[in-house]
Amino acid sequence: MNFDQSPMLVIWEVTQACDLACVHCRASAQSERHPAELTTGQGYRLLDEIRSFGEPLMVFTGGDPLKRPDLFDLIRYAVKIGLRTNVTPSATPLLTAEAIEGFKAAGVTRMAISLDGPDAASHDDFRGIPGTFDRAMFALRHARDISLDTQLQTTVTRRNMGRLAEMAELAKEVRTRMWSLFFLIVTGRALENDDLQAAEYEGVFEFMYELSKTAPFGVKTTEAMHYRRYVAQRMKAEHGPTENENARGVAFRTAGVSDGKGFVFVSHLGEIYPSGFLPVSGGNVLRDSLTDVYRNSPLFRSLRDTGQREGKCGICEYQKICGGSRSRAYAFTGNYLAEDPNCVYQPHLVDAIVG
Repeated sequence: MNFDQSPMLVIWEVTQACDLACVHCRASAQSERHPAELTTGQGYRLLDEIRSFGEPLMVFTGGDPLKRPDLFDLIRYAVKIGLRTNVTPSATPLLTAEAIEGFKAAGVTRMAISLDGPDAASHDDFRGIPGTFDRAMFALRHARDISLDTQLQTTVTRRNMGRLAEMAELAKEVRTRMWSLFFLIVTGRALENDDLQAAEYEGVFEFMYELSKTAPFGVKTTEAMHYRRYVAQRMKAEHGPTENENARGVAFRTAGVSDGKGFVFVSHLGEIYPSGFLPVSGGNVLRDSLTDVYRNSPLFRSLRDTGQREGKCGICEYQKICGGSRSRAYAFTGNYLAEDPNCVYQPHLVDAIVG
């Protein structure tokens, strides 16, 4: 795909309303919907414009998208106009068997459910509401039983990094298609003390890479673009391009995708962000063309221009497949073009310059 023209993934935060109180929440979600959320009609027009990109993956997220009474109308419309459609509901009492069956009936391709601990004690502490673990496991198992594909999503923090192997067993049990490990961005309610150190990222990458050799599901990252660099290094060291095609396939399917490059996020109020974790707006769908903002706004163009990267990200030989997290750079420095502060890798050009 030409990411200068079209994103691979479009995420619409249909609401910030949610009944959970997650310690890491990007959106600092509230219990009630905002009165200025996009209306149903505005949502239909947004979906039409998303379709004009071609065939990006469309994801309905929140908050909890089930807090919108028109969610199923929006999903059906997205499917009708030919968008591959995913949904990421919260594990609350709104996520009933009927809702899950409704997703399948409406044409949802995959339902993503968050799981941040291997048991109720760890997960519910993270999510802030008792019973959330049981609800998430119910949703995953019910989706499995009705043959609705799922994606398991885990935010990796210092609270759960030592229990990922246990969570991998749950992923096998529910027969998820993909395990997506989100790496914390210190924004919203997320606390810096929960974030991993750069060396700890490498430890989690090693776990992911080894798991990917045998796991019956795909393994990928969000906001850890440098996992692609890790996979490339490991495959080079193993001297065999087919040594781990499973890891390579998932890691490199999104090679080069990053905030604003192959990815665009529309907020509940219509703001057009490069990512939900990078709260710098390029425009608003209520007054601007989404396609024009993505293709031509100075913000998005600068994010896609790897020549504007600063620090070691600007001279890294893995720049084209990685590029570093622009959201993390912004969260730490206020500069979305700065180097990713949680990458240990030192590019060869750094050694040459220092030498």
